[in-house]
Amino acid sequence: MIWILADDRAGNVNQLLGIAEALGLPFERKDIRYDKWVKLPNFLRGASFIGITKESRQNLKAPWPKVVLSAGRRSFPVAAAIRRLSRGKTKVVQLMNPGKWEEKKCDLLILPEHDQHVSSSNVMQVLGTPHRVTEKKLATEKKHWLPILKKYPAPRLGLIIGGATKDRPFTVSAAQKLVDEVCALKAKSLLITTSRRTPKEVVDLLEKKLPEPKFFYRFGDKGENPYFGLLSMSDKIVVTGDSMSMCSECCATKVPVFIFAPPEMIGAKHARFHQSLYAEGYAAPLGNKEIKPKNRLNPASEIAKRIKKEFL
Repeated sequence: MIWILADDRAGNVNQLLGIAEALGLPFERKDIRYDKWVKLPNFLRGASFIGITKESRQNLKAPWPKVVLSAGRRSFPVAAAIRRLSRGKTKVVQLMNPGKWEEKKCDLLILPEHDQHVSSSNVMQVLGTPHRVTEKKLATEKKHWLPILKKYPAPRLGLIIGGATKDRPFTVSAAQKLVDEVCALKAKSLLITTSRRTPKEVVDLLEKKLPEPKFFYRFGDKGENPYFGLLSMSDKIVVTGDSMSMCSECCATKVPVFIFAPPEMIGAKHARFHQSLYAEGYAAPLGNKEIKPKNRLNPASEIAKRIKKEFL
């Protein structure tokens, strides 16, 4: 049995689910919620359930799993406690660095290449972030969304819009630049979705300035989120470079992907990540020549293979 520790960060949970699904083995989702003690440094929390609620603790009982998957600093002490209670039989696979003190305590630590971490035997570095976009999922989503989106003529351009990150705003002027570059691609129709982080003034400008015919989804609109449907129905994709997860998911579609990443929106880590995608032929900067992706970016599959080899 495999457990995933699903906390309150949807992005972390999505990555863990991607790995668990890629394993193709039975797994259980263990939802955990934090209390005020989670603010303590991990070296004080140790291998314990300190920092999670009483209800969360009650959900974590023997029989213990062979592997526990966790993501982020806050969930690592919980995973380490499970290994301790299992007397070392449970292996901890940790996504993202939980801290300098804790990284040596992981059985397998998964880090992105752009972190430029010093390599060691328990560290696996991957290009991109694990995700759930597979050929099978895209086929399922296309079948589901085809009746709604087929009226938009091909070739369809998917436009996946993120937003501001820490110290990196998504300005109206950047949005206008994006509009100009998207219009230059001369797609027959646009399939557009915004995200939780997209500023309202940017959403308003995009909805007003991007040409028809277009399908436009504002994050939070009523009805089903079309994100995976747009990925499945697009002949080309433009994605903003602020989200490593969105870029990774777009590069799993095997259609041409162009990244909009003006310097004022993108930090050094993001820039290194984009350059790796360009170098491997998964994407190109928006405004560059046409590309023909050779493969689907699927780090979850790579991670699953190593977990099976070493622990299962």
